[in-house]
Amino acid sequence: MLRVQALLLCIASLFSLPFGASQVALTVDGASPGDPISNKVSNVNVWDMGTSFYGAVSDPDYDVFEFVEYVQLMQCTGGTLQRDLFRDPTDLSVLDDYDFSRLVENCRGILALGAKPLLKLGSVPLKYADDPLIGGFGMNVRPPRDYNVYYDYIRALAETLVQTFGRDEVASWRFGVMTEFENSDWFNVGDNDAAASCEAYCKLYDYTVQALIDAIGPDVFVGAHAMAVTEGLWDESEFIRHVAVGTNYATGETGTRICYLSASFYDLRPGKFTTGKTLPRTVGDLRKAAEAYGLHGLLYGVDEGRIHGSASGKDSAELYSRTVGQTWQAAYDARMWTQTVRNGIDWFSSWGYLSDCLHGYPTISYHVANAVHKTAGERQLDFTTTTAPLRMLTGIEVDGFASTDPGTGTTHVLVYNFRNKLNYKKRANVRLKVSLPQFAGQTVTLREWVIDDDCNFFDEWQQDRKTYGITDDCFAWSPDDPCIDNTVTLRDPNARALYEEKLREKYVRCAALSPTEQKIDVPKDGTLTLRRSLSASCVTLFEIEAEG
Repeated sequence: MLRVQALLLCIASLFSLPFGASQVALTVDGASPGDPISNKVSNVNVWDMGTSFYGAVSDPDYDVFEFVEYVQLMQCTGGTLQRDLFRDPTDLSVLDDYDFSRLVENCRGILALGAKPLLKLGSVPLKYADDPLIGGFGMNVRPPRDYNVYYDYIRALAETLVQTFGRDEVASWRFGVMTEFENSDWFNVGDNDAAASCEAYCKLYDYTVQALIDAIGPDVFVGAHAMAVTEGLWDESEFIRHVAVGTNYATGETGTRICYLSASFYDLRPGKFTTGKTLPRTVGDLRKAAEAYGLHGLLYGVDEGRIHGSASGKDSAELYSRTVGQTWQAAYDARMWTQTVRNGIDWFSSWGYLSDCLHGYPTISYHVANAVHKTAGERQLDFTTTTAPLRMLTGIEVDGFASTDPGTGTTHVLVYNFRNKLNYKKRANVRLKVSLPQFAGQTVTLREWVIDDDCNFFDEWQQDRKTYGITDDCFAWSPDDPCIDNTVTLRDPNARALYEEKLREKYVRCAALSPTEQKIDVPKDGTLTLRRSLSASCVTLFEIEAEG
């Protein structure tokens, strides 16, 4: 009965709010720091390595590699004639004419940027495959005809990397076996035979890992990427059971080395969440299965995802960067990062952050990622909000997370105003109370990064499209995608010329973001109260540090 009364009081209070705004109280408890926060923005994924990192140099203005630590080269050792690493991928009479030069040069470029490679192995070269078949992603889905031949291939690659870069360097890299291993569009045996496909993947994993261990050493960092967000051809827990307590196909011993498990997580489009699992459950189910079989201490991440498509553009409306350019994406991303912090998810890999994915000027997602990175290495603080009844009635969610550096006392609070609706317009009036016992009675420096339309070029781009008649058919991908600096998304030659010659420099200016800064006195009780009005889809990062 008391719960019902409390709920009714909360509902009644909503009707007394000012029209057009929502009042939300947020409280951060700085007295008892919790677990450290990992670098959630540490990974980016690259679909086709090609020559992406040949002679790579950092962007002089916006360098994503200030926070990106790993570049995932997806399916970089096979699956098509272009990806197979041989002098002649079509010559079936020669199985060891290895040519690893493309991968070596890409790894060299990644290192030059200050990051490390995460090499996704596993798609089997066509001339190694048992009855090769091209699947839904345009790559071979069949297993090796001879796993020992495949072992030799991976071991030769790993030995080449060691000879080129040194054992200690390569031992600091990361490796994966397949993308979405239980997805039949990536890997299956026969006519989608679930049991045979599961067995073949477990065998592929064992031989791949053993090849890496034999070439690099027993501490090689290796893991596997499941689809997980929706049901695959077979249950990923079968693989987890195998590596935990099953018989290793390559060695005959019990179990196989594994250091991480990752998932995919896609929502369908703005306004429509996934029909599969939520992000916390997607990763949580992997963790639950691993720990049930005694696998503790693994890392857990998301190796690809965000938003699959938009509501406009091509028939498929697919998003090249899996983000939209509208400021709605800022609040969506902040919500996503908040869930990773609260649920112990170590990273969420992105397809890109800048106008050409990894180069150019900032998309709205870059600003949020840069804000999230400021919390890396700090300790999580308790964060409470009164938004629950508001969210139940209106779909509005005002939330966030907070962290502190116990050594310096520097505290970060990230707050967002989200609704799963692209044309969301409602402001949120926020009262933020932050407990800062380390600064009680002192003067501190308060910086605020306000991430809204004022630091997003995309609203100007949308208006310019109308002014200059840049229609949806000028795009190869959804026109809601912010990665327009590349020649793939905005494909029409006249539209590209207009963009490059007349519009681009304006967007560089529109995408800039600088914090405001002020000195502020913390009361003697150590509780600082801030009142702010957040525009729709706005994200704000507060940074509080000792007076400098």
